[in-house]
Amino acid sequence: MRHRKAGRKLGRNSSHRRSLFRNLVTSFLRHERIETTESKAKEVTPIVERMITLGKKGDLHSRRRALSYVYDTNVVAHLFSNIAPRFSNTNGGYTRLIKTRVRQGDAANMAILELTKTEDVALKNEDKEVKEA
Repeated sequence: MRHRKAGRKLGRNSSHRRSLFRNLVTSFLRHERIETTESKAKEVTPIVERMITLGKKGDLHSRRRALSYVYDTNVVAHLFSNIAPRFSNTNGGYTRLIKTRVRQGDAANMAILELTKTEDVALKNEDKEVKEA
């Protein structure tokens, strides 16, 4: 029985699974939206949310923790300078999971993982605030 064993194995050993999650998180933070299988997206969501929370803290220790997980230094810079400030007034719930289709090759359920606040929405909100003031 698998009682109290959290997390999906996804048919991989632990090092392969860790690399997969690091790749998915790096790609997500680079493009702010990815399409992957539903189970992978559900596993990666808490990691992405943790990275955005580190970006919101913005101190050196948080930056180093993010750099220890994310593969690309430019992605970490993008996280701290562009993504995290959008969520400065939000406590959690930075991502949304949209179930899309069934993949034809292996009938896997696919999903899109994306940020809840895109740049367009943030820019529109800033424009409204400027017009109201």
